[in-house]
Amino acid sequence: MTQAPIRLTVNGRIHDVSASADTPLLYVLRNDLALNGPKYGCGLGECGTCTVLIDGSAARACVIPVGGCAGRDIVTLEGLGTRDKPDPVQQAFIDEQAAQCGYCLNGMIMTTKALLAINPRPTEREALEALRYNLCRCGTHVEILRAVMRASSQLAEASD
Repeated sequence: MTQAPIRLTVNGRIHDVSASADTPLLYVLRNDLALNGPKYGCGLGECGTCTVLIDGSAARACVIPVGGCAGRDIVTLEGLGTRDKPDPVQQAFIDEQAAQCGYCLNGMIMTTKALLAINPRPTEREALEALRYNLCRCGTHVEILRAVMRASSQLAEASD
């Protein structure tokens, strides 16, 4: 029996993918769509390296079955901005040099993007709370927090 393709909307583009409905979304994004922003970290939804936005909310792509993503809006790191025109959150992370190895960066940026969409002016405490389940082993937490607060300030200035 042939399996019907699963229609996904990723970064504003429609893709019909052939995968079992229980395949983790992360595998489809990386292996079928060549989107390498979301990383494979723990495979258990605990480290945050695979974070994407699904309908605007941060979600762990390693534990979400692709079959449940049909008809939903999926955004990966590649869908935020470009090399020439990064998203304001990406630019804030660049400006604050908020990376060492960069492995956690995808999750930190995507979680920040989701946070600022619902809380454009978070306190430092609220930002820390939002990011607390994203693991960073390099110790760039201070720079990451500064990047979140910079992005918040810049977005607030732009909307005033």
